[in-house]
Amino acid sequence: MAMTGAVDLGGIKERAEAQRAHAQRAQATQRAQAQPDEASGPGAPPPPPAPAGASVIDVTEETFEAEVLNRSMQQLVVVDLWAEWCGPCKQLSPVLERLAAESGGRWVLAKVDVDANPRISQAFRVQSIPMVVAIVQGQPVTAFNGVRSEAEITAWIDEIFAQVGDALPDAPAGAAPETEQTDPRMLAAEEKLNDGDFDGALAAYRAVAEAEPENVEAVSAARNLEFILRAQAHDPNIVETASPRDIDAQLAAADVLLLSQQPEAAFDRIIDVVRVTNGEERTRARTRLLELFELFDPAEPFVVSARRKLASALY
Repeated sequence: MAMTGAVDLGGIKERAEAQRAHAQRAQATQRAQAQPDEASGPGAPPPPPAPAGASVIDVTEETFEAEVLNRSMQQLVVVDLWAEWCGPCKQLSPVLERLAAESGGRWVLAKVDVDANPRISQAFRVQSIPMVVAIVQGQPVTAFNGVRSEAEITAWIDEIFAQVGDALPDAPAGAAPETEQTDPRMLAAEEKLNDGDFDGALAAYRAVAEAEPENVEAVSAARNLEFILRAQAHDPNIVETASPRDIDAQLAAADVLLLSQQPEAAFDRIIDVVRVTNGEERTRARTRLLELFELFDPAEPFVVSARRKLASALY
């Protein structure tokens, strides 16, 4: 599922519910490092680097320095930050992999599972995935979030080479573009989110969005977080217990279904309400459905299908 703002609903749920899991994983890693076994102890050799001609490599916290930072001194490295639960990642990664393979060694794709490698995610200050970062001579030079088309990615890569030069070792000093400065307001909102202060994060994102309606990142973050907080407040059993004539219950059930990554079922719930209501109740249901559509890329097949069903229900 490609959701507006780069993170799918599963991703929001992961952030909201798995803070403790990440902390426990980090603690386990620290314990393993404190009590190494023969295969992974301080004296053990590091994992072997990927072959020089590889176009796509899987990177871990242990291999990041060699495979990304050191390699980027000689070759453009594009880091793909992804996770198994991330729907948009599954759309973007195959495109990146194909383009890397077709580049003829011009650049290499380094894939990082953010769940398995939380320290890399923290280093890049990842707020949403998929996130793609270009590394040149050990430094991030530009990045983007969300799904992009093959043409857009190709243009992005070409722009990087236009600025740093095709022969990276010979690129003039300072040729790499400056990294975009982080908006301190967005950084503050992100910190609240990471600290588990979801209400504070929502207020911070809303403040930026209201001040700058054109700030897509803030608008999307506020919209997505508002949804997750509302959906988590519902009793999950509402899906089974909601009366067909109880509009509030049906809208709540749709939220729960969407949170559990069942968009078709969620949309159908509300469309059924539209079919059997009129006046203010129908308007409420239609308005809520349109709000839920905004959480996703409008080109998603299930969004396109739901829009057709809605039109049929209305007319």
